[in-house]
Amino acid sequence: MTAPTERPDLSSVPLFPLPNVVLFPRAVLPLHIFEERYKTMTADALAGGRQVAMALLKSGWEKNYYHRPEIEPVVCVGTILSHEKLPDGKYNFLLQGHTRARIVREVGDGPYRMATLEPVRETTAGEPDLADERVRLGRLFRAELLGGTPVGRQFRQLLAGAVRTADVADLVAFNYVEDVALKQSLLEEADVRRRVRRVIEAVEQNQPSLQLAYLRDAADPEMN
Repeated sequence: MTAPTERPDLSSVPLFPLPNVVLFPRAVLPLHIFEERYKTMTADALAGGRQVAMALLKSGWEKNYYHRPEIEPVVCVGTILSHEKLPDGKYNFLLQGHTRARIVREVGDGPYRMATLEPVRETTAGEPDLADERVRLGRLFRAELLGGTPVGRQFRQLLAGAVRTADVADLVAFNYVEDVALKQSLLEEADVRRRVRRVIEAVEQNQPSLQLAYLRDAADPEMN
């Protein structure tokens, strides 16, 4: 769960709009590419900076999917970590998010969409500012709740280590928040402390269903 340290070039980044996917910094998203325009996008990205920006399609996208349907203005830029080109020309790749960015303008007239982006300006929140929020996350991932699942145990390890609380919260949002509109809102949230709190509140409010998921996984011997 590492993230690139170099500042990316956001002057011309491929856009990959999808209807139900919101990527977050540090999160890793597996993608299967089969449309011709996105096969071209993938080949171009691999030959260049390996950057792709995941964008969320706005409601009503079905009417104009093969052209330029409206997308949300804030995206998450990611780096292609690894890829596989299949015999039929399709691709599988892993994309790791690293930067919240806002679309400045779309550029180019190629088969896929590209845009000039700018990083979202976030407030500063150090670990002392987020101490209470980290404690709340720790409670959520205690062994008898989320921390008893395979993914939850990974979060317990993250919280026991030096990974920043804001980064852990982004990963929690990616893995545990199911409402797509809420996920997009959390991606857009520039106030770091408020964002972390909103992530925690969303997961806390969903505790009953998460507890049931824990009990189901704990009862499955293949998951232990």
